[in-house]
Amino acid sequence: MKAPAPKTVRALPGETLAKQLALVIDLNVCVGCHACVTSCKQWNTSGSAGPLADQNAYGADPTGTFFNRVQTYEAGIFPGTDTIHFPKSCLHCEDPPCVPVCPTGASYKRKEDGIVLVDYDKCIGCKYCAWACPYGARELDEERQVMTKCTLCVDRIYDEKLPKEDRKPACVMACPTGARLFGDVKDPNSEVSIAIRERGGYALMPEWETQPANQYLPRRKTETVGEQPVGGNA
Repeated sequence: MKAPAPKTVRALPGETLAKQLALVIDLNVCVGCHACVTSCKQWNTSGSAGPLADQNAYGADPTGTFFNRVQTYEAGIFPGTDTIHFPKSCLHCEDPPCVPVCPTGASYKRKEDGIVLVDYDKCIGCKYCAWACPYGARELDEERQVMTKCTLCVDRIYDEKLPKEDRKPACVMACPTGARLFGDVKDPNSEVSIAIRERGGYALMPEWETQPANQYLPRRKTETVGEQPVGGNA
């Protein structure tokens, strides 16, 4: 059984929050292994992080939906091409367009930590929030007929039964390269804020003016040392 989330106070539209929990993803070290994807699905299906074999993840009717996806692209012109793995989930925007379009008030942003959530007891599965989200972050759970999305594992990060170092989203705990950071982006001394400031972190599609809380750390150009170029002398 998952631990209950703390009592929630809803943020007002346009309200400036003192705390904003978010993910910062380092594209320079993400290897596209999908550990974050499978761990996310496992946690949100069964309340534990681990392999998906017992959930028939690749069967005709896989259990649950995916809140996190990794998209892989090739950028540049050969021979200077680069493979980029780009994880994407709900960005927990400071001005989330999914909230005001909800006709029942099921979609909301929490005042205490800025997490955007869905109240399943109020959701009618109309998909208005999915249409409003420019990032494609919401999915309809076909079985329950409610809209679902990344919750930043709100039930996990506040679970006092877990050791403090484990009170992080399942995707962060599962990443083998440490590409996913989690913390308060409004705290200038937090690990995530320092990474954004020192590494040139950026928001996805800022032109939509949704002010995404999640940020990305850019790829850095690397050079191989000690190898001869193709066609060079031996």
